[in-house]
Amino acid sequence: MGRTLDRIMEHADEIRAEGATGDELMRLPDTSAKHLRDSGVIRMLQPKEFGGQEAHPREFAETVMAIGNLDGATGWVAGIVGVHPWELAFFDERAQQEIWGEDGDMWMASPYAPMGVAVPVDGGYVLNGRWAFSSGTDHCGWIMIGAAVGDEDGNRTDQVLHVLLPRSDYEIDPDSWDVIGLRGTGSKDLIVEDAFIPEYRTIDADIVLSGNGWRHAGRDETLYKFPFSYIFPLGITSSLIGMTEGALACHIAAQKERVQVTGVPIKEDPYVLYAISEAAADIEAARVTLLETVDRFWDMTDRGEEIGFEERAKGRRTQISCAWRAVRAMDEIFARAGGAAVHRKTPMQRFWRDAHVGLTHAIHVPGMIYHSAALTQLGGDPQGPYRAMI
Repeated sequence: MGRTLDRIMEHADEIRAEGATGDELMRLPDTSAKHLRDSGVIRMLQPKEFGGQEAHPREFAETVMAIGNLDGATGWVAGIVGVHPWELAFFDERAQQEIWGEDGDMWMASPYAPMGVAVPVDGGYVLNGRWAFSSGTDHCGWIMIGAAVGDEDGNRTDQVLHVLLPRSDYEIDPDSWDVIGLRGTGSKDLIVEDAFIPEYRTIDADIVLSGNGWRHAGRDETLYKFPFSYIFPLGITSSLIGMTEGALACHIAAQKERVQVTGVPIKEDPYVLYAISEAAADIEAARVTLLETVDRFWDMTDRGEEIGFEERAKGRRTQISCAWRAVRAMDEIFARAGGAAVHRKTPMQRFWRDAHVGLTHAIHVPGMIYHSAALTQLGGDPQGPYRAMI
């Protein structure tokens, strides 16, 4: 799998144990964050000229799955923060030097949703707003966030930018994250007040979303030609599948010596055994199907073939289906895990909570994506929001 995962697995027991701590702290524990940083997982999609690996997205996905298998929140942070270096490769080189020039391990938080407004001024923009769900933000020195461009009166226009700000230019609301799952991600709110952003620290979101970031930046590596609409959800869905694998591992370990109140050992209950096998097969199918799409898209990109809208829509449909399939499978075994599984001292309940909250992320909502994928296959031409994130 590679040295990155080897470094992670050297600290597997610590990351597992720190999951409960993160759940209480409502942020990633410092030790877990250090293990991620030292492993290099956040640099897997980073340009080589700044100390990155430019790894195959499949290797990134498999590494994130393995981390999610240890602890859901740690996998989630790795999957989300780990994608930001991929996009930074499209920004002006001055921005890349500013962030990575002195520290190739600098982390950036998000989100991309344009929750604030950037008003044009000489040399750049003045930004104001509040952004929710900034995963891993306590351990990041910069943010890469979405912003609507404002008119001269500060009203939103249709243009959206992705912008970069250093930690000195925003505040983290420490009381904004108290949730039922993924608590350890520390996905708190960010507040920006009258921050100046130079032009070189911005990029038009359409350039990235359209798949033209590599042209804009003059890059020709296969990694940076990969579709944004698949690379961005990849880390999130991979961490989610890892969580369900973690739940399955917990379930199997707990059932080996379990005896039902009727006195029948679980090993002799054909219905529970059936449920375990069915869940294991579905979770494995989710993993394999997600990775197959990554491999296929990579090979097409490497050959110089354009991945058209229909293929991208099917890819997003597959990615969403994998997430739901894995979580449904986890539900089947959790329902048969016995009362011990609901105790907070057991990690299975945390995997269950984390995975269900992860399923609520916007990139896992099936409605418009399923609509667009089916309509395109039937000869239709989805428009407006039905083309978003495809």
